Parts: sequence; structure tokens; C-alpha cells
Amino acid sequence: MTVRSAELLMAIALIALSVYFMYEAAKLPIGWVPDEGPGGGFWPFWLSVGMLLSTLWVLFNWVRRVGLIARSTEPLFERGVFPSVASVALLLVVTVALFDGVRVLGIPGIGVYLALPLFLLIYLKFFGGHGWLTTFAFVVSVPVVTFLFFEILLTITLPKGITGGFFEAYIFPLFYG
Repeated sequence: MTVRSAELLMAIALIALSVYFMYEAAKLPIGWVPDEGPGGGFWPFWLSVGMLLSTLWVLFNWVRRVGLIARSTEPLFERGVFPSVASVALLLVVTVALFDGVRVLGIPGIGVYLALPLFLLIYLKFFGGHGWLTTFAFVVSVPVVTFLFFEILLTITLPKGITGGFFEAYIFPLFYG
């Protein structure tokens, strides 16, 4: 597979994903709800529109062969790189599965705020080879920023998994009295 053909496949996949996300988000209000603010589908819908437009632009440039990637006939992966990419992809799949658990298998989720630091620790330290100070800085700061952005600013609850009781007892009272 070449870089050019991979770009085409990704563009097609992202267009399909964007349309699906827009369809699902449109089941909720996507506009402004009086006395409440943006509807439940506002952010997912309009972010998906942006993703769709961006991907259509990539596809347009692919057809015209504009840019290095759109013209590249190089192989997508050099020899020996695929196992590393597959390992990180597997780590991402496991991380997302840990967010809310794997209900089919009866595995409880550990929540975003435990799965995300665990992913960052493994990725930064063991895949990236970063020092402990850099790794620790990201392991602590990214979940905190994620919490403040989603839970406090956007009031979007992320899966807490087994940490739900801890958040309700100790973290939410700090922000909601």
C-alpha cells in the first residue's frame, strides 16, 4: 500500500464516519436551546461538519494530486515499522475499551480518568522513551485539563467507570458545592 492509496482510504473512511456522527448527533438538538445554551448534539454535529469539510478538501487535493502525500508512491510503512504502529493501535483500542468497560465480556470500565493516564504512561515512557518528569507531567496534567474542559466547562459527563463514587464524593463537591 502506498502513501497515496492510504490517504484515499482514510479520506473515504473519515467521510463515512463524519456522516454517521452527524446523523447520530442530529437526533439531539444541534442548535441553540433557549435558556439552556447549545443543544446536546451541537458540538458533535458541528465538529463532524468541520471534519467532513476538511476531509472533502483532502479528497479534492488527492484527486488533483496537490501536495506531497497526494503524489507519493512511497510505501506506507517501511520495513519493521508496522509492529510498532500495530502495538500503539492495540493500546488505543484497549484504552477506549477501558473507558466504559466491555459489557459483552462483563469487564467493568475503569473510567476515562484512570485509562487516560495509564495510556499516557505506557505510550510516553515505554513507546516514546521519554523521561519520568515529562511522562509524569503529562500523566497528571492531561486528565486534569480533560476533566476541567468536559465536566466543568462543557458539562459533558465522561465515563467514570469504577471511579464514579470517588468523583461524586470528593471531586464534584469542589466545583458544585
